[in-house]
Amino acid sequence: MSANETVEITGHLMDHGILSRVLDDIREYGGDYSIDRFDVGRETDDPSHAVITVVAEDEESLQRLLMRLQTRGVNQVDPGEASVAVADRDGVFPDSFYSTTNLDTRVRVDGTWLEVENPEMDCGLVLERDADGRPTRVYTLPMSDVREGMLVITGASGVKVSVPEPDRTAGAFGFMESEVSSEKPQAVLVRQVADGMREAKAEGKKVLWVGGPGVVHTGAAPALVAMVHAGFVDVLFAGNALATHDIESSLYGTSLGIDLAMGRGVEHGHEHHIRALNTIRKEGSIKAAVDSGVLTGGIMHALVTHRKEFVLVGSVRDDGPLPDVYTDVIEGQRAMRAQLQGVGFCLMVATMLHSVATGNILPASIPLVCVDINPATVTKLADRGSSQARGIVTDVGLFLEQLAVELVPEYRRS
Repeated sequence: MSANETVEITGHLMDHGILSRVLDDIREYGGDYSIDRFDVGRETDDPSHAVITVVAEDEESLQRLLMRLQTRGVNQVDPGEASVAVADRDGVFPDSFYSTTNLDTRVRVDGTWLEVENPEMDCGLVLERDADGRPTRVYTLPMSDVREGMLVITGASGVKVSVPEPDRTAGAFGFMESEVSSEKPQAVLVRQVADGMREAKAEGKKVLWVGGPGVVHTGAAPALVAMVHAGFVDVLFAGNALATHDIESSLYGTSLGIDLAMGRGVEHGHEHHIRALNTIRKEGSIKAAVDSGVLTGGIMHALVTHRKEFVLVGSVRDDGPLPDVYTDVIEGQRAMRAQLQGVGFCLMVATMLHSVATGNILPASIPLVCVDINPATVTKLADRGSSQARGIVTDVGLFLEQLAVELVPEYRRS
């Protein structure tokens, strides 16, 4: 017994290596294929189009393979109608649930195509109907939030995805085509990132930052503060460490006990971070510490002063933690998702875990740049499925200094 389906894909299949990845996926999932049609684009900007018959050992294997191929932008030629099953318990999807991508997605139910709200990878699709039984909306939902009785899309039938195309007329960011940049002139890369942020702000969208403690350790906190003041930081996702060391820097002038002005350890400096934590916990929150005048500078002070949002999600390594930190990671994920509405650009700096976590919940339509000195950090995002991610391998401190100068011309470090 075997099952087969005819699928198609359009795009820059040859020069971006997409077709070879699709065929590799088919073989990795134990399937087979035949290429029925392949129209190659003649000019550089012309897309190619392929029609492929995919074969798997049974229907269940075929459905899983089709879901995998949709992460590459592959759709069934005749998608048919979506299948639906009822969740029979909280926190558990029905068997054969559709596992989502972060691409723009549509679902056909009862002959009607519905746009999926808040595209996100590794979730399920929940269908809602009105009192008369007509389909009204489909949205992504993480496994932890599914509830008994919800209608969940199963299988790949009736689902189509769309891969965002870079808009080459919109600005320089569209030309950052390589997934990781380590040898391009840094001034060019900084300008491209700055242009992407300016474009998002000009369109009335928010700029999301994801930061690690390296921002403070490298002495780049003043640069980030200048960009907060200039309106280029609308939301910050981070852990306990960035906020703690930023507050330590403001209160004691150190980060991890190292004097940021002199670059050397100070007496009793190793305990500064825990004393900083205790100071804020005594006040009750970061905002309360700002309002009372205890915290008078730094990144967190700037965010509070300008009424910008931040979500701090902790880990098992944390000291304290700060009272604002989510120690329940599921609640932290929900808080992060709640801040994604209206985001038009995302910049990730000096953090692997929070970058991957954010990449997992971002739609593929949001431009995403990851900056880190470690190449593994900037490649891991693409490996995890964030196909829109562009990486810059460089020193985060120097990069943020240059970005601040680009975005805030009056900013100059003495």
